[in-house]
Amino acid sequence: MFDIGFSEILLIAVVALLVLGPERLPKAARFTGLWVRRARSQWDSVKTEFEREMAAEDLKRSIDSARAQAREIAGQLGSVEQALAAAPAAAVAASTDALPSSTAEPVTLAADVDADAVAEAEQVAVAGRSVSLEGPLPGATTPQGEEQRGG
Repeated sequence: MFDIGFSEILLIAVVALLVLGPERLPKAARFTGLWVRRARSQWDSVKTEFEREMAAEDLKRSIDSARAQAREIAGQLGSVEQALAAAPAAAVAASTDALPSSTAEPVTLAADVDADAVAEAEQVAVAGRSVSLEGPLPGATTPQGEEQRGG
């Protein structure tokens, strides 16, 4: 802090001995030491408090930075979520547009098949859906001993 060498300290000690005398010099030295300790203690306290404030500011900055990054990531996730929500609707529209139109002639079935069932199958085939029959075909006979499966 101060640029005081040994010669300056020796000069101050000699002047203090001449001014104060040998009786009051020890008390003055203790008093001076006490004030120097208090000054150092206060300086260390101020320095420590300053370092704490700087650490708190750094922590606040890092928390703010982390929050900003979290908001940015949340925004990106929201846009991805919206894109994923819109993707199935677009895929369904694209797949419906990509289906070929049914230009084939309807298949004629045997005479013992119900005409209503044929009309329903044609409607389902035109819509592009698969048909799952749970029971026997209309007009078909089931072998005896087999149980029909229920849905």
